[in-house]
Amino acid sequence: MIAAEAAAEIRRLYYAEHWKIGTIAAQLGVHPDAIRRALHRESIKSPPRKPRPRLIDPFLALLTETLERYPRLRATVLYRMLRERGYTGGVVQLRRIVKPLRPNRREVFVRLHSLPGEAGQVDWADFGQVRVGKAVRRLSAFILTLSHSRALAVEFFFDQTLPNFLAGHVRAFEQMGGVPRILLTDNLRSVVLERRGDSFRFHPRYLELAGHYCFEVRPCHVARGNEKGRVERSIRYLRESFFHTHAFTTLERLNAQVRRWITDVAHARPWPDDGTQTVAQVLEDERPRLLPLPRHPLDTSLRTTVSSVKTLFVRFDRNDYSIPPGAVGKPLTLIATDTLVRVFDGTAEIARHGRSFDHHRRIADPAHTAALLAQKRAANSSTPDSPLHRAVPETERFLKAALPRYRHTGWLVNALKRLLSLYGAIPLNAALTQALAHATPTLDSVEYLLEKNRRASRRKPSLPVDLADRPELADLHVQPHPLSAYDQLAGPPKDLKDDKEDSDE
Repeated sequence: MIAAEAAAEIRRLYYAEHWKIGTIAAQLGVHPDAIRRALHRESIKSPPRKPRPRLIDPFLALLTETLERYPRLRATVLYRMLRERGYTGGVVQLRRIVKPLRPNRREVFVRLHSLPGEAGQVDWADFGQVRVGKAVRRLSAFILTLSHSRALAVEFFFDQTLPNFLAGHVRAFEQMGGVPRILLTDNLRSVVLERRGDSFRFHPRYLELAGHYCFEVRPCHVARGNEKGRVERSIRYLRESFFHTHAFTTLERLNAQVRRWITDVAHARPWPDDGTQTVAQVLEDERPRLLPLPRHPLDTSLRTTVSSVKTLFVRFDRNDYSIPPGAVGKPLTLIATDTLVRVFDGTAEIARHGRSFDHHRRIADPAHTAALLAQKRAANSSTPDSPLHRAVPETERFLKAALPRYRHTGWLVNALKRLLSLYGAIPLNAALTQALAHATPTLDSVEYLLEKNRRASRRKPSLPVDLADRPELADLHVQPHPLSAYDQLAGPPKDLKDDKEDSDE
C-alpha cells in the first residue's frame, strides 16, 4: 500500500514532470503496477488534458458516412479516398481510427429444421496431394449430407472434374437408398455456368443428372457457406475422425475404409437433435421419405475422341492404352470412369483396360500384342508359302518357340535368311531341329549347332556371294539334290546299255 505522500509524488512526477512509469519505478524503487494504481486514484484529480488536433479530424464525417453505407469496406480503399481529398497521414494510423468507427453488425442466424427426405447438401473436400507410382495426384472427397438425419455418403476421387462430380452423386444416392428432393450446392462450374442475382444458367450435364433423379437444384448465395453448414461440419468431422487416423494406400482401399467408418462410427453417433437416437436409426426412418432410385443409374463416364497414327496405343490422362492393330489410324471413342477405360470403334467395343492414375505407363492387352506380332511375322516372310519356310520347314516351329525371347521377329527372320545363304537349307533345318529338341530356340544356339555340324562333317565354311548387282536373286532358292542323281544323268541310257551287252554276247 502506497502512502498518500508517495502517491502525490508519483502523480507530480508523471503529470507535471512527464516522467514515464518505468523511470518513476526505477527512481522510487516501486513496482510499475503500484505506480499505475496510484495514478488512477480518484482522491487526487488531475486536470483534463486538452485534446491535440489530429490529421484525420477534417475527414471523420466522411469516414463515418462511408462506413455506415459500406461497413465491410477495406481500410486501404478508404485510405486512397482520403489521400485524394488531402489526407497526409499514414494507413496504419487510419486503420486504428477506422476500427472503432466501423459498425459492428454481427449477423444472427436462425437454426433451420428440415423435414425427413426434404433436403441434402453436397460439397467437395480437398485432402492434399498423394503419390500414385510416379504421379502426384490431388485427393478429393465428394460428400453428401442429408439435412434431417445428418447421414453421410463419401466417395474419394483423384480430381474434382465434372464426371467425378456426377459419379459422386450417383454413388451417394445408391448408398443412401434414395434421393433428397432438394440439393444445396456451391456455385462451382460443374453446377452453375453463369449467375446474375437469382437467375442461373446451369450446366447441361448437371441438369441431366437432376432430371434423371428428379431433384431440385438450389445453389447457395455467393460467399454464404452458412447456408450449407451441415455438409461443412461433415467435412470437418471427416477430416478429424477418419482421415487423420487412416493412411492412404490405394483409392479402392480408402473408399472401402471410409464406408466402414461411416457404418461403424459416423452413423453410430448420437443424432444431434435427440441424443436418445443414433443417426442410423433416424436414417432408417427418413429413407422411406426419399425419392426412389430410377431403374437405371445415369451414365457419368467421360467420353473423348482418340486416335493412333503409328503405334498400338492411344493416349489418355498421361498414360497409353493398347488397341487392336486393325484400329490404328482410325478415329476412336474412349469412354472412361475412375476404374475402367474402354475404346470403341463406332458402337463396337475393341479394347477394355483397368484405369491407371500413374504417369507414362503403357497398359497393354496381350491379345493386341500377339495380333501385332502375328502380322509382323507374316510381313517378315515367315508364312508357310514364304521362300524361307519352303526351304527350311522347321522355321515356323522355331519362330513360335523363340517368340517369348525375341519381341522383334523381323530381325530374327533376317538372321535366319543370312544363315540359309551361308550354310544351306539342309544344315539350317537340322540345326533348328536340334535347337528345338534341346529347348534352346535362340539364334546363338542355332549358330553354334551349324558350326559344330560343319566341323564334324569337315566341310569348309561357305563364302557369302555378293548379289548387289542382281537384287532379284536375293530370295531365289535352288533345292539341292543328291550327287548320285547327277551320276545317273551322266551315265548312258539304260536301254542302250542293254543293247550293247546283247551285241557282245
